[in-house]
Amino acid sequence: MRRLFCLLPLLLAAAHAHAQPVNIADRDPGVAALAPDAEDRWVPFDLTPGNQIRFGMMVDGRALTAILDTGVSYSVLARRSPAFDAGKAIASGNATAIGGAVAIAWMPTRSMTVGGLTRTGGGISVADLPAIATGSAKAVDLLVGRDLIGAQALDIDYAGKRFRLIRSGRMPFRGAVAPLWISAERHIYESELTLGGQRLKPVVVDTGDGSSITVTTQGWASAGMTALPSTTALSYGLAGPVVSGLAVVPTLGLGDLRARSVEVRIEPADGFSQSIGVAGRIGSGFLQNYRVLLDPAARHMVLSPGPTADTPPLRSTTGILAGILPDRIRVLHVMKNSPAEQAGWKSGDTICSIDGQPITPAYPTSALANWSIAPAGTVVKLGRCDGTVRPLTARAFY
Repeated sequence: MRRLFCLLPLLLAAAHAHAQPVNIADRDPGVAALAPDAEDRWVPFDLTPGNQIRFGMMVDGRALTAILDTGVSYSVLARRSPAFDAGKAIASGNATAIGGAVAIAWMPTRSMTVGGLTRTGGGISVADLPAIATGSAKAVDLLVGRDLIGAQALDIDYAGKRFRLIRSGRMPFRGAVAPLWISAERHIYESELTLGGQRLKPVVVDTGDGSSITVTTQGWASAGMTALPSTTALSYGLAGPVVSGLAVVPTLGLGDLRARSVEVRIEPADGFSQSIGVAGRIGSGFLQNYRVLLDPAARHMVLSPGPTADTPPLRSTTGILAGILPDRIRVLHVMKNSPAEQAGWKSGDTICSIDGQPITPAYPTSALANWSIAPAGTVVKLGRCDGTVRPLTARAFY
């Protein structure tokens, strides 16, 4: 199911743990090894409402839920996870995340297993991982980052909802090739892209970011895109919410790939990307349109178009970005120049029915959720939780 980024309830941003007073990079990295049959050990996953890859894995003999996050330099365990042992945790300062900084610790581990890859020894960063980061009612236990998987090739079959870790240098399928490396400074997956004829470099390849493409304000201006109609959107990082610009560009280049009708988020001046010295990010909202091979040791990524490649992105026609609760939706952001803004909707408003139908736990995957992208001219009756009903007329606004 394709998701509309503007209407995603929550978006996870990378927690780059590379700037702490007690240097995690100096701690025991452990020893990782691939099983002889690693290529056959596909890991099934589902996409969270925030477009992240959620799957099961083992840490110290415990079965945990995880997000695959190539924008994380050191894997992060949730403090609330049953695998967290406060007696073993060592405070390690702060890490940079979207919205600000988050306090982290470091905890040694005996083993971590993902598919055919097992790491013995080493450790893991520890931080608060709220459910809000994935757009789900239930939080995950950890984010799996570069430190665990970076030496391998990562084959993500989005259409089949599965991935595997295989030895670097393998080419299991053909597709467009783009450069890929692990930054010596930030210790995360990076590449470059072309927008409006302007090369933007480096950009983080971030499977933990549920948006499509993100660029800095400076990059957007240098690409000559400021005349495109735009609006605003909200994303959630580990350190809090951020409002960014939002537009759809006609074409975008990534190595040999030429993608069409691509949704781009424009960060505010001095935003997260600029603060860590990159030009932007390539997120799972973009990558999910392809089968993707990420092989930083071989210095390349490969993208083979899937059934949704070059399909124009869904666009909001109402302007309400909402978080989903079991019996209601809560307005998180009202998009600039939208019908909702003109109608006086505010962040914090709650909606308990759509056209007379109540919000239920089945809402996220039901046809009822399509009200937010209704054809222009459609009048949607939004039932507020105080019992009043507000009509909203859909229209194109970006």
